[in-house]
Amino acid sequence: MEKRIELEKRGNNPSDIKELNLDNCRSTSIVGLTDEFCNLESLSLINVGLTSLKGFPKLPNLKKLELSDNRINNGLNLLETSPKLTHLNLSGNKIKDLETLEPLKNFKHLKNLDLFNNEVTTVENYREKIFKTIPSLKNLDGFDEHEGEAEDTDEEVNGNEGFEESDEDGGSSDDDDDLDESVGLHAVYADNMDDLSDEEDYEALEEEEDEDIEEEEEEGNNADEAESPEVSRGKKRKLEENQD
Repeated sequence: MEKRIELEKRGNNPSDIKELNLDNCRSTSIVGLTDEFCNLESLSLINVGLTSLKGFPKLPNLKKLELSDNRINNGLNLLETSPKLTHLNLSGNKIKDLETLEPLKNFKHLKNLDLFNNEVTTVENYREKIFKTIPSLKNLDGFDEHEGEAEDTDEEVNGNEGFEESDEDGGSSDDDDDLDESVGLHAVYADNMDDLSDEEDYEALEEEEDEDIEEEEEEGNNADEAESPEVSRGKKRKLEENQD
């Protein structure tokens, strides 16, 4: 564990480190973790093989502690040097009775506790008794006191909801855009049809006027060619005189 701690420090001063992950480094007790990590807020010791919390340092600013998949069966009073704990995961350990959990009642800020896969969870009225023992507790094994699923606090969820609301409150949808576009095109086509209709009427009128003019000219020509009856009789009389 000491070598792993040195590796995770990466040359930094212990007092500057706020998160430390020591998962899977094999040790039966806490070794090499000292009070120098006074500003540590998150510590993970998953699947280390711990049988005891002996040697646990004074970490006054520690808020989140992961101790799942070890072999811890007592000694939780050694965590009292970290009074600001809000999250404690002890799932997959060897805790058998409620008496072992008694020291946790002194944690005034503890909100989330996980004891899944510990023998203590089979105790009669286990959940009711744990919530009574730790008044500050909000969630036990992922559920609240009324066995409702613990709330998801991810910022991403609120972001998705805000996006949906923006669409509902006033954001125009793609369907609306398509509808507006189709209505606009229809109006354009209608205007074009009206223009075409007016143009056709105008052309038809011009054709009628041209026909009328042609008819008048044709009638005039016929009138010029046709002689009056008096002119015809005069020509006939002159022709007879010439014959005589």
